[in-house]
Amino acid sequence: MAGLLDLLNSPMGQQLISGVAGQTNQPEDKTANVLSMAMPLILGAMKKNVSTPEGAQGLMSALSNNHSGGILDNIGGLFGGGVDDSVISDGAGILGHVFGNKQPQVENALSQKSGLDAGTVAQILKIAAPIVMGYLGKQTAQSNVSDGSGMNALLGSMLGGQPQENQNLITTLLDADGDGSILDDVAGMVMGSNKKSGGLGGLLGGLFGK
Repeated sequence: MAGLLDLLNSPMGQQLISGVAGQTNQPEDKTANVLSMAMPLILGAMKKNVSTPEGAQGLMSALSNNHSGGILDNIGGLFGGGVDDSVISDGAGILGHVFGNKQPQVENALSQKSGLDAGTVAQILKIAAPIVMGYLGKQTAQSNVSDGSGMNALLGSMLGGQPQENQNLITTLLDADGDGSILDDVAGMVMGSNKKSGGLGGLLGGLFGK
């Protein structure tokens, strides 16, 4: 099963990093840093959402209708002449759905962690979200996922590629206080203020070999 680590380290991932960096006029290393933190958070939020039948059905419907993975077939074209407004709009909608009113906290946390301003981080997130959905759509089709439990397992494997201990930590950290809202403490987790865990930023840094 191809995970996010495989995507970001692949030629397509390098194209993605380069394209997003060009779109936002930012250095590639900082762009890669934001993507390596943002994409697992987007997937992690989706994983939490599919824990309910309604959430699973909503995600699978979105994948089958609009996010089958075609966006990945021409990453170079996506960034040629600038990312289309429809992609940005789609990304904004995805982020609003998965992060809800916690989105500003996510943007601010990633901004402080990466050194890029929150507005730039927001731009990167809007471009990353449709690509994450497209990648998930491709994996869903290849794995013949047809229900919530299958989707949950797929998302878990995409967040994997590391020792089980790290995978367990990601799952735990995304809902640190166990109340069902995975983003309550995202700002603290990404910034590393969660002393017990060492911070989500440090964990994802290990996950992506940074």
